[in-house]
Parts: sequence; structure tokens; C-alpha cells
Amino acid sequence: MTVLIAGGGTGGHVFPMLAVGQALESEGADVFYVGTARGLEQRLIGDAGGDLELLDVAPLRGGGVRGALVGGLKAAWSFNAARDLVKRRRPDVVLSVGGYAGGPVALAARLMGVPLAVLEPNSVLGFTNRVLGPLAHRVYVAFGDWDRRFGPGVLMRSGVPLRSEFKASVYQPLVGRFRVLVLGGSQGAKALNECVPGAFERLSAVVPHAEILHQAGRGKVIATSQRYAYAPNARVGVVDFIEDVAGELDRADLVIQRCGASAVSELCLVGRANILVPFPFAADQHQLANAKSLEREGAAIALEEREATPERLGALLIELAADPARRIALAERARTLATPNAAKDVAGDLLQLAKQRRTRGRA
Repeated sequence: MTVLIAGGGTGGHVFPMLAVGQALESEGADVFYVGTARGLEQRLIGDAGGDLELLDVAPLRGGGVRGALVGGLKAAWSFNAARDLVKRRRPDVVLSVGGYAGGPVALAARLMGVPLAVLEPNSVLGFTNRVLGPLAHRVYVAFGDWDRRFGPGVLMRSGVPLRSEFKASVYQPLVGRFRVLVLGGSQGAKALNECVPGAFERLSAVVPHAEILHQAGRGKVIATSQRYAYAPNARVGVVDFIEDVAGELDRADLVIQRCGASAVSELCLVGRANILVPFPFAADQHQLANAKSLEREGAAIALEEREATPERLGALLIELAADPARRIALAERARTLATPNAAKDVAGDLLQLAKQRRTRGRA
């Protein structure tokens, strides 16, 4: 079987692509990816040794009227290139994980009779998946209420596919240790870079043994480090990007992070107390929806960005540092929402779709 996985842009798209691809390869499938040179897929899939084809596609949203026009023209042009790619590589099934690279190639494949599946990790359908959803044979979801949107047999609640290094870990607080992990997404988060240092200053005045590791984003380490100038370097680590997120989640007592679906799902699988600060300008407010979904389940503390002041966040840190029972409860509740077999389940279902197509072809 040959499987085409299309999409990309951010880590929230690329990491699920890789997770499903690796699960498919473990079942003997040939996998190739389609993305653009603008997103993280070129680096991350390349580092993983994946077979990546690039299309020149621009986003249709976020650049105003001119950006939409340029994106539309490129999408129309790239459709021909996508169709040629599908003819050349002849996939048995296509999976779109969202991101503007997924649109033209998934649409081209669907119009050429290739089964199409869509993976939507967030509580709100992204633009590309909103267009492709009605055409899909299968839609894999993690959060949100989608039953009324898709017909019977189309929707599958798979959860978010995660890389194999993320594993459940029972949280055990240690006396004399309180380690905070800050994850602002693959590119960092300006609001967290600005407010967390002041909050940690308030915490460290009350809990002198507190430690923090802060992922600030590329090009933002120096400015963020300067905001921690009051604290001894031994207790503060500021880095541009954390490669071993799974390991750092395992070592954390509390996590402060954005609310992309992949990041939230990784957090749930490992199981840690957390404060979620959604990016307020995320498309269709999907990060806010993700955060509120976990908060309703008792698995997170959601704090909107306008509320995340050093004073408010600092007070929360002090409260949680003093209440290990609450941290344990948040961690355990988060772990109950995890979907550790999502990548394997999606891979298995994709192969079934591909087999059904080959069976129909022989008939």
C-alpha cells in the first residue's frame, strides 16, 4: 500500500503526520508526505528520514485581500502540479492533516478516485479541512462535538496521533522540588515570554527551590533570558526549542503552555498539572475551545491571555506549588483523556480504506 499524507506548517500539523506515517511504515506501507518549503515539515520530516514532496502553495487566510488573491492564484496553479504528483506516485489512500499544503493535493487525489481521509486534531475544523471534510470518506477527530456534522460511518474519534516517545507517567511530587515547564509552541509565544518571568519571580520569592525551563522560540532567547535576570541561572533555563519534549514533560511538576491540539494531547498522555493560555488569534478560536474542553473535564486550568498577568499567573503558581494533591488530581484527570493508540488506529483504518479501493478495482 502507498499512503500520501498531506499538510504541514506548524508542529501541530507535522508531528501527527509523522506519528501516523511511522505507524503505517510499521505495518509495511510505503509512505510519502506532501508539504511546502514554508513550514516546519521540510526540517522535521527531513530529520526523520521521511520522503517529502514540496508544493508551492500559499495560505488563503491571514494576509488580507491581497494575500487571499495570491493564495488563490497559487492554489489554482498548484492543483495541476498536485494532480501530476498523484499520477506519478499513485497513492492508494490520502490523509490530509490540515494546513494549506493539504488542500490541492488532497482535492486532486479525491477527484481522481483515491479515498480521502481528514485528520482534525482541534475542536474547530481548520479552513483546509472544512473544505475537504464533506468530500472525505473518513474524518478523524479528537475534541469537540462532530456527530451532527458528518454522516454515519464517516466520523471516527481517534484522538491526536502522537509520536512513540510520549508515554503515560504517574506523577509523584517530590519534597523540595517544584519544576515548571513553559511551552509556547514550536515558535514560542510572545505573551508567555513576557508574563511568565514576572510570575516566576513571585513564585521564587515564596518557593526558593522552584526551577523553570522555558521554550522561548528561535531568536527570542536573549530577550526572554533578560527578563529572568533577577533569578540565579541554576534555577532558570531558557532555550529556543526543546527537542525532548516527552522527557521534559515527564520531569515537570507543572506545565504552562499554549493549546494546540498536539501539545494538549502530549500533555494528557504524559499526565501533568497544567495552566493553558490559548493564543487569542488562533483561527476560529480553536485554542480557546481546546483549553475550555479540558477545563470542563477537570484536566486543566484555562487562563485567557488577557488574564495571564504576572500577578495572576504568579498567584496561581504559588497556589499549585503549595497543593501537591491538586497537581496530582489535574495530572490524573488529564491522563484519562489521553488516546495513546491514536496513530495505530488511524493507520489501521487508512489501510482498510486502501484495501476497499483495491477490492472495488478488482471487481
